[in-house]
Amino acid sequence: MTVMKTSMRNFLAHKGRMALSAIAVLLSVAFVCGTLVFTDTMSTTFDKLFAATSSDVTVSPKGASDSGETTADNGKPPVMPASVLAEVRKADGVKSAEGTVFSTSVTVVDADKANLSPSSGAPTIVGGWNSNEARTMKITSGAAPKSADQIMVDADTADKHGLKLGDPIGVISATGTHTAKISGIADFTVTNPGAAIFYLDTKTAQQTLIGESGVYTNVNVTAAAGVSDAQLKKNVSAALGADFQVKTAKETADANQKDVAGFMNVMKYAMLGFAGIAFLVGIFLIINTFSMLVAQRTREIGLMRAIGSSRKQVNRSVLAEALLLGVVGSVLGVAAGVGLAIGLMKIMGQMGMELSTDDLTVAWTTPVVGLVLGVIVTVLAAYLPARRAGKISPMAALRDAGAPADAKAGWIRAAIGTVLTGGGAVGLYLATAADQAKEGSLWLGLGVVLSLIGFVVIGPLLAGAVVRVLGAVLLRMFGPVGRMAERNALRNPRRTGATGAALMIGLALVACLSVVGSSMVASATDQLDKTVGTDFIIQSDSGQLITSQAVKAAKSASDVERVTEYKWTQADFTTPDGKTLKDTAITAADPSYATDLRTETVAGKLPDAYKPDSMSVHEKFAKDHGISLGSKVSVAFKDGRTADLTVRAITSSDVVIDAGAMYTSISTMAKYVPADKMPLDSLLFVSAKDGQQDAAYTSLKSAMHDYPQYTVRDQTDYKEALKDQIGQLLNMIYGLLALAIIVAILGVVNTLALSVVERTREIGLMRAIGLSRRQLRRMIRMESVVIALFGALLGLGLGMGWGATAQQLLALEGLMVLEIPWPTIIGVFVSSAFVGLFAALIPAFRAGRMNVLNAIATE
Repeated sequence: MTVMKTSMRNFLAHKGRMALSAIAVLLSVAFVCGTLVFTDTMSTTFDKLFAATSSDVTVSPKGASDSGETTADNGKPPVMPASVLAEVRKADGVKSAEGTVFSTSVTVVDADKANLSPSSGAPTIVGGWNSNEARTMKITSGAAPKSADQIMVDADTADKHGLKLGDPIGVISATGTHTAKISGIADFTVTNPGAAIFYLDTKTAQQTLIGESGVYTNVNVTAAAGVSDAQLKKNVSAALGADFQVKTAKETADANQKDVAGFMNVMKYAMLGFAGIAFLVGIFLIINTFSMLVAQRTREIGLMRAIGSSRKQVNRSVLAEALLLGVVGSVLGVAAGVGLAIGLMKIMGQMGMELSTDDLTVAWTTPVVGLVLGVIVTVLAAYLPARRAGKISPMAALRDAGAPADAKAGWIRAAIGTVLTGGGAVGLYLATAADQAKEGSLWLGLGVVLSLIGFVVIGPLLAGAVVRVLGAVLLRMFGPVGRMAERNALRNPRRTGATGAALMIGLALVACLSVVGSSMVASATDQLDKTVGTDFIIQSDSGQLITSQAVKAAKSASDVERVTEYKWTQADFTTPDGKTLKDTAITAADPSYATDLRTETVAGKLPDAYKPDSMSVHEKFAKDHGISLGSKVSVAFKDGRTADLTVRAITSSDVVIDAGAMYTSISTMAKYVPADKMPLDSLLFVSAKDGQQDAAYTSLKSAMHDYPQYTVRDQTDYKEALKDQIGQLLNMIYGLLALAIIVAILGVVNTLALSVVERTREIGLMRAIGLSRRQLRRMIRMESVVIALFGALLGLGLGMGWGATAQQLLALEGLMVLEIPWPTIIGVFVSSAFVGLFAALIPAFRAGRMNVLNAIATE
């Protein structure tokens, strides 16, 4: 009890010094709890949505995916004949059944041909209006569509794009473009999942999406009173046989939830990973805080030992303070996490996904995880300072506070750090020497962990050398004030090392990802320059296939020499070794594709693969299945007949573009696949006449004006699009890493603030002998800058090493170019100096305001 009282008294006496450590715990716990609450709320939201939208039993074609989305490679959803509806209605236990049509392989545009699809990446859905949809949508303006010239839109899409009744809308599908005017606007009675939804009447939906009447993508079945969903499914399955998918409402909801869960789990664990990094950085802050508090209370602890306190009691006293800090920070962090989750929901709302706070889900495990994690991390971080406090002898009561015993890093620590760093370097070297990416990634992971721990452990030893160099370059020009700032940073290498290490972790990850991202862009650009021999690429950014009308439009453009079509489908391969490989991708293209993509071959010539009944395979596939030039592969085309194709080329597996592709000609595929089953083009490659690239680019864009679902890009555009995609991903990661860097900045602030308190008497004496307030503040700011730059140097150097090693692994996958983004690296280094200046503002201000006489009189 006495220990607890002492701990509480010390905690309250130093509450100002504990505040920044508490904020670090708060932020880390808030990120964890906020992530859990946000993802749990999304799960609850989608659970309610799928439960509300699922009929008692749903019947769909055999080829439909589990979640019901389109899978056909002709751009149309899989369908079943209208006779299925009549059979379902005859089944026992059926109260009612209704056929419907929907598709996500569509583009919807306004009168100006502006795309109305969500910018968040959520789907655009066009379907027939039916009673099942009416359960989740309420018509708030106008009326449901009843004829071919009418369409209804969801309220969120209408608000976002300023649509109103009577506005013309164009629905572009694989069958062509259908134009209608808005007859009604409907609002969601459940949470809007972020999709843009448009409704036609069922007959028009059939013609627009499928191109024929009398077919359905789904049949929604309602059970009669007293009939369970399971029994209804059994009855309907018996009536239809095994040629259709029949699912209960729960099975449909589970399938949809499974699709969503994959995305949410990636987001959840990624965010928790960054929260873990913030916790790791916070550990350094807590260690520093308690180490400095113990050093400042050396004389006090010595007196406690002199009057009878045991080592265990002193140790428990410090750990009890850490426990209080952990509890306070964690409780506040749990509350802040709920607020963070609500903030994320608001951001998602701005992106189009309306998440209602009515669905806010705080599972009992969330606060428990936050509290346990926050408390355990805080107590563990305080263990070493507590152990050090327990070793203070009663004789310390006779010495000044802040004994110099902690000033130098121990040689044992330095030796351990050197061994760990060396082990990390060996791991990174073995990663670069690996022959397979999987093996190398294991060595890379080991090397990253060991080198990071090694740099943390050896940090105090590095601090002495690095700070002296930085001091010579940056601080000596400021005269005595600069030299004092340097000596203050060198006064306690262990403290400087720990403070710099906190910043080092975040910046190491930033540097590593920057190198990897830049190398990916540079490698892909290099591959494009070396392999792509065409001038323009036409494709849909939403994955919509290219219709035959669009192909004709591209071929009609002036100044165009040739247009190469590119399709792919799935087939069952039977190889010479007797193995049958189900649903294997095969690519069909015009023979000119061998010129448009200069793919390296290890045997044969690629143009020969486009001869009748011929194909190519990639090197790895050939080795795995004993294939050589002249071998026969039996290819059972999806929706077509089986062909025996002769292998006339074996392509290299060490490529980035079209890696693993196996080619045949479109004419060969057309020989075995009926015309109405032929897949649509995924891409078009267009080459201009010599010297007419600019004119062809203009004419091609003009020719494709009526097909806004497709984008025309030249090689420069394509490279920029690739760079933007990787840049957006990196910016998102940098945003998440910002939390760890904020915690690291708090660590610098806390270290300086406690350092100022520790040096109160010293500061008073310096002021008494003539040091001005301005010079004092400058000294503290420069000390902060040099600590921040020390952490930045270590972090950026370490991160570039990790990134270069990772690029060597990517080289095994064909990404051969290593590019160091020097502008980013230099920018981060310079920004670290400003971070140091910012972190020193409050400590420097407080130091400047000290009363000289009171400071000198401080014990």
